[in-house]
Amino acid sequence: MRTAVLLLILLPPMVAQDLCKESKDGFKVRLSIKTALGDKAYEWNKSEMFLFQSTLAFAMRIHANRSNQETNYNIANILVCNDTQRVSFVFVVTSPDDPTQPIPKEQVERAVRLSKHRINNAFLLSDMTLEFVGIPPTLAAPIKYDTPPWLIVFGVVMGAVAVGIMALLMSTVSKRRRAKDKAAGFAEEDGGIVKENGTSLSSLKGKDGVYNQAFSSDERFTQL
Repeated sequence: MRTAVLLLILLPPMVAQDLCKESKDGFKVRLSIKTALGDKAYEWNKSEMFLFQSTLAFAMRIHANRSNQETNYNIANILVCNDTQRVSFVFVVTSPDDPTQPIPKEQVERAVRLSKHRINNAFLLSDMTLEFVGIPPTLAAPIKYDTPPWLIVFGVVMGAVAVGIMALLMSTVSKRRRAKDKAAGFAEEDGGIVKENGTSLSSLKGKDGVYNQAFSSDERFTQL
């Protein structure tokens, strides 16, 4: 009787181990905890493995809900085998309806990629330090800005062009004002009355001038 009870207790885990080792739908996992965390690295133990199985069951549930499938995965559906001290192991996901039936790798891969960031956060790791062999790293979602970058660059360029145009216009107006002021100054100095030889007559105030004998053509003083 005791032998039968022991067989009933030990048989499911043994069958699960054989299913994990022999199944082609398994994935190998490698964790580089010390590389990622250094002195703050935690020890990998049974509790950490329980957390891994829980996060995988969570990922499978999320994928099932996205696919409109009413399937509830539990940690019993996450079989683990071939674990090593360097923190690497193989896992297989089995169907909740039939524990002997593994879930195809394609579905598991989609579930892992869908929740990879949640799995990474659970272990304080990244795609480079928590590797699912055969599943490419999940690319980070592109950053979305409230204002498109091209619009910001366009605004800066247009602002610079507008400032340049305004500076050019102000410079032209300033030069014209200076030219007018300079011309007005010359007009005030000359009084607007200039002879052909360039001598200003503004000081004469309408008089005929002063007779200069040095330039006289009178020959009265030159005759013998």
